[in-house]
Amino acid sequence: MRLRVQFAPSVFLALLYAAQSTAQVLPQPPASFAPLEQWKAGVLAGNAGALRSLYSSSPPAQISTTSEQLGADSDISFWIGLKARSIAIQIAQSNSPQPGLQQIIFQARIRTLPQTVYVAEAQLWQQQGTEWKLVSAKRTEATKLEQPLSLDAKIYPAGVNASEEIHSALLRAAKFHKHVLVVFGADWCYDCHVLDKAFRRPDIAAVVTPNYEVVHVDVGQGDKNQDLMNQYEVPMKRGIPAIAVLDSSGKLLYSQKNGEFERARALGPEDLLEFLKKWKPQTR
Repeated sequence: MRLRVQFAPSVFLALLYAAQSTAQVLPQPPASFAPLEQWKAGVLAGNAGALRSLYSSSPPAQISTTSEQLGADSDISFWIGLKARSIAIQIAQSNSPQPGLQQIIFQARIRTLPQTVYVAEAQLWQQQGTEWKLVSAKRTEATKLEQPLSLDAKIYPAGVNASEEIHSALLRAAKFHKHVLVVFGADWCYDCHVLDKAFRRPDIAAVVTPNYEVVHVDVGQGDKNQDLMNQYEVPMKRGIPAIAVLDSSGKLLYSQKNGEFERARALGPEDLLEFLKKWKPQTR
C-alpha cells in the first residue's frame, strides 16, 4: 500500500470505521438474523429467484464495490457465479441503527472448486411490511487471502529498536538454520494486515515457521527506519508491505524493488508459498 492512500484502504473498511465510530464497544452480533441466513442459503443453492426475492425493488437495492455501482441482478450474478460449495460467515458487527433497519458487516469464506475465496461485505436491511429486504450493500471483490475486518491488531510495535530486533533474529536464525524475513510496514496499512494474516494460515505458517525468523519493522508515516530500508535496498516509494530476506550471516538475499507485496490483497496463497519456498534455506 502506498503512503498516499493510507486513509482509504477499502470501501468495506471505510464503512466499518463509520459504524465503529458511534460506540466505544461493538455490540455483540445476535445469534442469527433470519434474512441473512436465507440470503446465505440462496447463495449456497445458486438459487437466483430466492435471492432476488430478498433484494428491495422499491426502492431498488443499491450495491457498491470498490470500482462500480451495481443493481440487484448483477450482485446476484456475482454471488451465484462463485459456485459456492460451502459458506462460513464471520460477523464483525450487527446492529439496528433505528427501528426497521439492520446493519450487518461480515466476511464470507467461500469454498469453491478448486479454491477458497473471501468477500467482505456491509449490508443494510430494511423491514418492508412483514418482510426484510436488502436495500444497500458494499463489498470487496473475491480475494484468495483473508481480509482484515479491522486494523486493530498491533503488528508493528512502536518504540522498538528495529536494528536490535534484526540482530537478535539473525542469532536465532544461525542457531536453527533459518533465514530472516524482514517485513517493512505499518499498522495503518491495510495490505500489511492482509500479509500478516496470510503468514498465519496453516499452510503458509508450515513453511514460515521452520524456515524463517520474521521481524516486523515499523515505517511510521514513511519517516521511521528509512535507514534500514535503504540498507536492505527496499524503496519506500514502491509501497508497503515490503520484504527483504537475509541469510543467517546478515547477507541480503532478496529485496523488494517493485512493490511486489504492496497489494497483498490481490495475491493468492500459492504466490506466497512460491516465494517462501524459493528463499528458504537449502536442505543441509
